[in-house]
Amino acid sequence: MDQLTQATTPEDIPRLFTEAWNARRADWLASLFEEEADFINVVGIWWENRADIQKAHDYGLRIIFNESTLKTGRVKTKPLGDSHAVVHARMRLTGQTPKAQAAAGIRNNLFLFVVRKHGDHWLCVSAQNTDIVPGAETHLRNEKGELVPADYRS
Repeated sequence: MDQLTQATTPEDIPRLFTEAWNARRADWLASLFEEEADFINVVGIWWENRADIQKAHDYGLRIIFNESTLKTGRVKTKPLGDSHAVVHARMRLTGQTPKAQAAAGIRNNLFLFVVRKHGDHWLCVSAQNTDIVPGAETHLRNEKGELVPADYRS
């Protein structure tokens, strides 16, 4: 594959995002976004344009996720008229670079993509990536100032 294909449906966005990720091509990944798109990662870092989205993912794909594999699971699309849609996608990440304080393990995420039609293809206007924390309802801050998962049901 020499280049990423364009998204011809809203549902193509998560699949193409995954293909770009696994090819370690931040340029392909960024090409899925409008010039002034927003992207919020799992820890709340907010990039506000395509160039910054590309720069951040280039770093991440070289340093943090250089041996990772991303897989797309369930995808759900809600059309918002003929030219806009919200796309939710479950994803699974393996192979993140470990750090001394913790092994990376498997991460499950839920992506939210807001997409807009441009002629015969779709581009992402905004995206947000959220880690799925099994058994948690929210987070609390412990005495060390660290966020820890919490479940009020138990």
